[in-house]
Amino acid sequence: MASKLWATRAASYLKISFQYRGFATVIKDLKYADSHEWVKVEGNSATVGITDHAQDHLGDVVYVELPDEGAEVKQGASFGAVESVKATSDINSPISGKVVEVNTKLNDSPGLVNASPYESGWIIKVEINNADEVKSLMDPDQYSKFCEEEDAKH
Repeated sequence: MASKLWATRAASYLKISFQYRGFATVIKDLKYADSHEWVKVEGNSATVGITDHAQDHLGDVVYVELPDEGAEVKQGASFGAVESVKATSDINSPISGKVVEVNTKLNDSPGLVNASPYESGWIIKVEINNADEVKSLMDPDQYSKFCEEEDAKH
C-alpha cells in the first residue's frame, strides 16, 4: 500500500499519469486454464467463469454471449464471448461436458463478470464428461506464476 501511495504522489509531482496495477485475485480451490477461465469442480459438476486477471485486462464488460442449456462444450473450445469496452474475447471451456445451467443474470448485468468474477459473475455450469481433464489444468500457484510471466512479456 505504501508503494502505491508513493508512486501516486511521485506521478502527481512529476505530472505524469500513473495506474497502479495490483495482482489479480486467485482462489485456492479452483483450477485454471491458460486461456484465463476458471473451473470449480464439485463431484460431477463444474462451474466455469473467467478469471479476475482476464476481466481486469478486458476492462468493463458490456455483453456476455452465453451458450444454450443442453449444449455440449469441449475442453479448449470456445462456447461464448465476452465483449468489453476494449475488446471482444472468446470464452473457452476448461472442461468437456453438457451445459446444465447458464448465468442468465449476465444478460441484464454483464458487469457482474467484473465485480464478482468468482461468485456472481460465473458463466456456465457443466455436467463433466471426463474428470481426468481437470488434471491438465493449473492449480492456483501455477496460474499465478503463468500470469506474472505473461504480464512480463507485455
